[in-house]
Amino acid sequence: MTEQTSIQYLKGVGEKRAALLKRLGAATLGDLLRLYPRAYEDWSHPLPIATGLTGEPCCVKAIVGSEVKTHLVRQGMTLYKTQVTDGVSLLNITIFNNRYLAKQLQVGEEYLFYGKVTRDFSGYEMTSPAVESAEDGARLRAVYPQTEGMNSRAIGRLVETAFSLLPSEFPDCLPQALRERYCLMSPGDALRNIHAPQSFDYLSQAKRRLIFEELLILQLGLFRLKGRGRLLTGALPQRDASEAYLSALPFTPTNAQRRAVREAIADMQSGRLMNRLLQGDVGSGKTAVAAALIDTMVQNGCQCALMAPTEVLARQHFTTLSGALQKSNVTAELLVGSVSAAQKRALKRRLESGETALVVGTHALIQSDVRFARLGLVVTDEQHRFGVNQRAALSEKGNNPHLYVMSATPIPRTLALIIYGDLDVSVLDEMPPGRQQIETYAIGSDKRARAYGYVKKHLDRGLQGYVVCPAVAENELDLAAAAQHAELLAANEFRGCRVGLLHGKMKAAEKQAVMQAFHAGDLQLLVSTTVIEVGVDVPNAVIMVIENAERFGLSQLHQLRGRVGRGTEQSTCILISDAENPEAVERLRTLCSTTDGFQIADADLKLRGPGDFFGARQHGLPSLKIADMMTDTQIIHETQQLAQELLARDALLESAENQGLAAAVDALFSQVREGGMN
Repeated sequence: MTEQTSIQYLKGVGEKRAALLKRLGAATLGDLLRLYPRAYEDWSHPLPIATGLTGEPCCVKAIVGSEVKTHLVRQGMTLYKTQVTDGVSLLNITIFNNRYLAKQLQVGEEYLFYGKVTRDFSGYEMTSPAVESAEDGARLRAVYPQTEGMNSRAIGRLVETAFSLLPSEFPDCLPQALRERYCLMSPGDALRNIHAPQSFDYLSQAKRRLIFEELLILQLGLFRLKGRGRLLTGALPQRDASEAYLSALPFTPTNAQRRAVREAIADMQSGRLMNRLLQGDVGSGKTAVAAALIDTMVQNGCQCALMAPTEVLARQHFTTLSGALQKSNVTAELLVGSVSAAQKRALKRRLESGETALVVGTHALIQSDVRFARLGLVVTDEQHRFGVNQRAALSEKGNNPHLYVMSATPIPRTLALIIYGDLDVSVLDEMPPGRQQIETYAIGSDKRARAYGYVKKHLDRGLQGYVVCPAVAENELDLAAAAQHAELLAANEFRGCRVGLLHGKMKAAEKQAVMQAFHAGDLQLLVSTTVIEVGVDVPNAVIMVIENAERFGLSQLHQLRGRVGRGTEQSTCILISDAENPEAVERLRTLCSTTDGFQIADADLKLRGPGDFFGARQHGLPSLKIADMMTDTQIIHETQQLAQELLARDALLESAENQGLAAAVDALFSQVREGGMN
């Protein structure tokens, strides 16, 4: 048998078990060996019974002191009870419905019992322990991710069987010299010690080897993707018009904005394809940077396209860019779902003929009948909302057009290097002058009336505000549902005020009408769901109340808060929550203490972990099996440097010593090429 052998050929695995294992990602024997334990039980250091009261499961070594007694509680429920001793204390053992285990326990024999030790009036007790012979049970025991019908013990036994059938030596994708340089275990030793560690030290070394290998292969693949992106482009701007554009703006661009423009123009004038991410906090001026690049490309005879994830955001960009590019005589056109069929047909003809230089739209831009005469620059906003296939579909509509990705969701630098590993990164780390710091307060629902009174004072001064609700469904009785809430507010706390409603279930035309009314000042208060999270820019809106704030993630709360503070007035965000959950309380406390999006992103990553922060599948990148982007930062940096070093010497990994690495990279990234990740 080999690592490629189907899991179904393993003894003890039938059709049903094979399906369960495939659900866990173990379709072959090799996959099974890389189904890494999620935790370990320490059976190697048994505790005295009396010191096991830690509240956590522990291992106790004890001798069975009495016959196991059977207690039939009811049909289908049998208890087996006995008493064991470590020579100092007695421990009452209770086993539920496991006659086989109960029969194994022999009076006078010594065993290891693993479980929680508790104490009541009858003494120390352990319920439903795992039991092993004292002779060969003292070791670290792996705990595997489980699925219904397949428990950890069963998976562990299959792993043992797989090891017994496979050769003792495993092929190593890492060159010997590299393994020696970084003091890494062989793959066989690493795999055996990750499943059945000889000690904590061996476990630590095994983890390091497997994490190092996983991150190195991932980053080699990402750097190669970036290298493949360095194709020659048909969109070569001979003249840099960006300085003239920036100088004509009615405000002074920040140094960060000028730097970002310079980096992008340099990429585009290199003759190779630009593949760049612009990362900046809410209000840092990303659109002005994109407008400068669009202006230069149009001045050089190219067409540009900007794709946004929602119609609200697309229309916002359309309005902003139309004004920003007016002096340059660049006319933007809009292609979204709500545009009439006749208007769409006419616009598509203008794009194909080259008459239209700039189009702003949603997913409608990537439809097969949208063709360009000379597409030179593709800009996507809020990249994490698009799959790589969608991004690629728009890029393929030209002769290798440049790609510029904007994200208002700050993410820690380490995480950005993994998630956006195939892109160069520009960061806007300065805020434009005049942007207001947003005061943020967290209050309980008992102070809601005072908060609304405070909002009303702002509305009476001619300013505007938002009330954000987590849901629109009326059957969610525990939430202030948006539709119902808007009616109540208009009839009570904000009687006499012009209150509007915006939520995701409204038709596009309805949303647009509400946004136009709010932008024009016809509405004073907008009650909304998270549809306003991105793209809503109303400088006169200076106060926001977020209901049930604990229902939102930290980065999402920061995005929502960014809808205020866009003008010259002092702005305020009020978070209403009665949550007592420590994580929720910490989230709200963090938001109140800082408006720095990168600090917030770091805190969010620590609170939620990288899996929740950003799903790798959204980005079309392979998922990590053992590495942790939050705790393995040292190895991330090591492998980044090594990947660059290896590719500098052998760009295609063609040398004999790098053949294993090349095969591993191809295998890992084949799931992206096959479209298995979006």
